[in-house]
Amino acid sequence: MRVGFTVLTLCFSVMCFTQELPPIQNYAPSDYAAENQNWAISQAQDRHIYIANSKGLLGFNGASWEHYPLPNESIVRSVNALDGKVYTGGYMEFGYWEKDDLGILQYSSLSSTIKDDLLADEEFWNILRLDRYIVFQSLDRIYLYNIRDNSITWVETNTTTPKIFNVGQTLFFQKWGEGLYKIENTRAVLAYDFDILKKDEVVNIFERENDLLLLTRHNGFFTLREGGLKPWVTPANRLISQMSIYTAIRLKNKNLALGTISNGIILLNEEGTLQFQADQSSGLRNNTVLSIYEDLEGTLWLGLDNGISFLNLNSPYRIYQNLSGLTGSVYAVQRFNEILYLGTNQGLFYQNEASVSGFEMIPGTEGQVWSLAVRNNALFCGHHNGTFLIEGKKATQIANIPGTWKISSIPGNPDLLMQGNYEGLSILEFNQGKWRLRNKLQNFKHSSRYFEIQENDIFVNHEYKGLFRIKADNDFRAAISTEVDTVHRGVNSGLVKFREELLLANKAGIFKFNPEKDQFVKDSVLSRVFEEGKYISGKLITDDTSENLWAFTQENISYITQDNLDNSTIIQSIPLTETERRGIRGYESIYGPGDKGTYYLGSSNGFLKLNTETVSDRKFEVRLSKIALSVMGGSSSDYTLIAPQIEGEFRNKENNLQIWFYSPEYTALVKPRFQYRLSGLYEEWSTWSENTSVEFSNLPHGSYTFEVRGRAGNSSSANTVSYSFTIARPWYLTKLAFISYFLLAILASIAIHRTYRRYYRGHQQAIIAENKRELALAKAQNEKEIIRLKNKQLKKKFKNKNNELAASTLSIIRKNELLSRVKEQLLSTEEEQLTSVHQIVKIIDKSITRNDDWEMFMKAFNQADRKFLKKLKKVHPNLTPNDIKLCAYLRLNLSSKEIAPLLNISPRSVEIKRYRLRKKMNLSHDSNLTDYILTL
Repeated sequence: MRVGFTVLTLCFSVMCFTQELPPIQNYAPSDYAAENQNWAISQAQDRHIYIANSKGLLGFNGASWEHYPLPNESIVRSVNALDGKVYTGGYMEFGYWEKDDLGILQYSSLSSTIKDDLLADEEFWNILRLDRYIVFQSLDRIYLYNIRDNSITWVETNTTTPKIFNVGQTLFFQKWGEGLYKIENTRAVLAYDFDILKKDEVVNIFERENDLLLLTRHNGFFTLREGGLKPWVTPANRLISQMSIYTAIRLKNKNLALGTISNGIILLNEEGTLQFQADQSSGLRNNTVLSIYEDLEGTLWLGLDNGISFLNLNSPYRIYQNLSGLTGSVYAVQRFNEILYLGTNQGLFYQNEASVSGFEMIPGTEGQVWSLAVRNNALFCGHHNGTFLIEGKKATQIANIPGTWKISSIPGNPDLLMQGNYEGLSILEFNQGKWRLRNKLQNFKHSSRYFEIQENDIFVNHEYKGLFRIKADNDFRAAISTEVDTVHRGVNSGLVKFREELLLANKAGIFKFNPEKDQFVKDSVLSRVFEEGKYISGKLITDDTSENLWAFTQENISYITQDNLDNSTIIQSIPLTETERRGIRGYESIYGPGDKGTYYLGSSNGFLKLNTETVSDRKFEVRLSKIALSVMGGSSSDYTLIAPQIEGEFRNKENNLQIWFYSPEYTALVKPRFQYRLSGLYEEWSTWSENTSVEFSNLPHGSYTFEVRGRAGNSSSANTVSYSFTIARPWYLTKLAFISYFLLAILASIAIHRTYRRYYRGHQQAIIAENKRELALAKAQNEKEIIRLKNKQLKKKFKNKNNELAASTLSIIRKNELLSRVKEQLLSTEEEQLTSVHQIVKIIDKSITRNDDWEMFMKAFNQADRKFLKKLKKVHPNLTPNDIKLCAYLRLNLSSKEIAPLLNISPRSVEIKRYRLRKKMNLSHDSNLTDYILTL
């Protein structure tokens, strides 16, 4: 028994190494930021995935993960998304989650209504829908939640298996040592008590047309009919009976997916034939499968003991990797005589298509294989060491020229083949039933990885040196002439003949040789291949069987065909990112078509198998996940979530916006890419990117519409999702502010008007005042001038008066002096004449003492100095008329000698009068009387 198991295991292991697997995507606990174990998986109608994790409920939308802990922060053991709600069960807790307006799940507990009735340490392992009930199963009870009246009832089960089955709207569960029970009228009734059902755990029960199919953990499948329980005999039954099955589901196509404890996932078809097994060695994250779920698109999700994986069962690709005996990158694939050959950088491998054994290396072919070609019903291998003829599992070297890139037929020469080598071209010849090297083409020694024969010319493309055009002799032994065109050279450029036309491909596009112009001309239609995806390689591969031309871009592989009706060119693109072909850029290979439109594509760690008949452009949607709003200048953690379905109206300072978007697409090989724009800020779309969020900072006020659309490979999203929002004007730009500004402007204009009016009035008044001042000044100056003139006139008059006064005074003085002298002489006459003389003397004295002279003098003096006498009398009111006369004469600055005649006294008497006057005026001894009189 042990030997048989060992042999079976070995055979199965070999088969696993050579099987085809769908693309696998893995998520480590660090990716979803929770615990290792994932106990159940479900999907809501919005295509979000929900997973029961040991740390809580996980939500995944294809772009980001969310974590929702239960109120008691216990393990979530079960999850089921039903009718817009996500039901979960954990430790001493079950209930449901619903999304709020922000798209965040909010929890409502159902178990809290029967909290006192729960058993100690109950955990809820399964949730399913049964008519109007949501069923929650623990190890000891089955709880029935009535969604119509919200009542909860339960059935005691006292079982230790965490399984419950809905078969034809009938609930089944298993009790150890007793068998399989069903629920009837809220009571547990024993349905089947076969021995195997008492001692082996039932993993799942599946309905079939005429019976039930039961899967047990250790003994495989059994069919249950009225006649009894019998093993289900299938090719894989013996295999799976040696494994420990933990969980299983039936897929929509009726295939069966089995999750094992230590052997990964097993997929069987409806008849029980093994389709594939995926485990950790073949790309799965972990070998222990705790839960399985098929989503709406047929993707198979696996909750593992350490992580999460999903398999794209409906992908057109199947992947060979970690093949037994196969290491390195695949550069060539060829099927010949029911043997599949792989040319790798390690050698040439083969596998019989009918065999389950792994690939084996053909002895003698160790090293780099560059090409495989079937020519003249023989298989040739282009190798680093030369050229080999392959016959079954045997390789015979027929040319030892280093580095055979390519082997091609020569038109019109069925017994000759041309091959491109590291150092030129050479000719193989079929002679006497054998292929051998005939000659090297002389006069040409450049590497000839790409070459084509067109009529009598040989075109050789060298990516660094350019395009060579060689004319050879008729027997292809030597090059007669060689021309080189360096215009079309480029890294990873390629040359191929397609439908008898030469095509040259490089970064600039695809060029077709025009015989009339004798040059290569760009073909705008074919060049669209590189426009639709970024250029990475100019290698073109022809498919003679289906007349397809294959090209490779960063996001797609494309094949070019012609329409059967109008011969128009059709370009079909199939999503496959350059990541899956990394390491062989410029050395791509594709072989086909095989059965049902299958093609083989070499990769850096194996190869991919493509079924073109299952390729379809599937529509998908882009959605907004959440919107975060923050205040200008605030911290990144200080934000507010906004409901995406409600148009936003934000304050002016709320102008930092971060928007998350996604597409609920779950594909391993093709990731959605997004393109967005913000109308109102810029109208151009962004470049395509896998980023699922964008942030806008310090947005100015205005109305905006954010738009985002998606693309997955060659498929565009069915919608362009948008979100409109408005950022309010700052307070100083609001309508109220503008009204205030308007009113303030009016008030300001009034104030300014008044101010200007006051200013101009003041200015006018100032001008008037200035004019008045200037006028007054001019008037004053005029008056001053008048006064000056008057003063001048007065001074002149005064001078004249003074002159007159002086003349008058001098005249009086002279008169008096004359009269005095006359008097003296008369008095000196003889006595006899005295009487007459006395008479004359009296007349003279009378003339000397006449007041007329004095009055005339005073009149002239007053006109010349009228204020003096008034001031004199005011200061010295005690002065006599004679004193005033003396003062008047002193005012004229007359000396005592000059005053004496005027007073008709002697000078001595004048001095006495002066002395007496000083005393009356109370002048000090030092004061000069004349100076004092002059200063009054």
